[in-house]
Amino acid sequence: MSNHQKRLSVPKSWPVERKTGVFTTKAGAGPHGQDGVPLVIILRDVLGYVDSKKEARYALSQDAILVNGDPINDEKRPIGMFDIVAFPQRAEYYRVFPDEGGRLALTEIDADAAGSRLGRVAGKQQVAGGETQLTLHDGTNVTVEDGTYSTKDSIVVDNDDKSIVAHFPYEEGALVTAVSGNHGGKIGDLVEIDVTLGSGSNIVTVEADDETFETVEEYVVVIDENFVDDDSTESASEGDDE
Repeated sequence: MSNHQKRLSVPKSWPVERKTGVFTTKAGAGPHGQDGVPLVIILRDVLGYVDSKKEARYALSQDAILVNGDPINDEKRPIGMFDIVAFPQRAEYYRVFPDEGGRLALTEIDADAAGSRLGRVAGKQQVAGGETQLTLHDGTNVTVEDGTYSTKDSIVVDNDDKSIVAHFPYEEGALVTAVSGNHGGKIGDLVEIDVTLGSGSNIVTVEADDETFETVEEYVVVIDENFVDDDSTESASEGDDE
């Protein structure tokens, strides 16, 4: 397997410029699968806090950068949708959130909001002891004592003790954001779920402030209305690769 990542072939969600060079940093093993953005790209190309991988490694060695409450020392650690990236010494906290077109961007939040993160339930299964294990969109597993959660629901997980502090069912009337497709980054109310017979994707109708649009069910995630502050969204910017 190649250790290199060509810019032209990175996922559309990555906040990198595709035509300023041939290669960029390849994500390491970890959450979010192939859509995860290496942390060094966030530090260098988006925030501009470092100029090179070497500087990123030094900053990470100081345990000064937290992802979902945990200090990270791998500059290739994948970062993805709804992750919390925190700089406690700077008193700066960000949530990774889809921007226009589904491209990942940073939304600045306060310290209290940075104490937990949103997760979409991607899978559900029974485990030993009669408990239920939920698998979230980034691959994280959370064990719960009851089975009231369903796939496509969203939960809020505390970054310290990993407990569930809020639950948002996937249902008509829920507040959702589109995380991919032509309407990526738009937020609105889920007004209709059109179930498609067979193997096709269900179609949902979302009523946003400026328009009503349809998209496939997999492209929307239920969110808490307190999770998004449009006025504080940081737009992704690109920089040099080395």
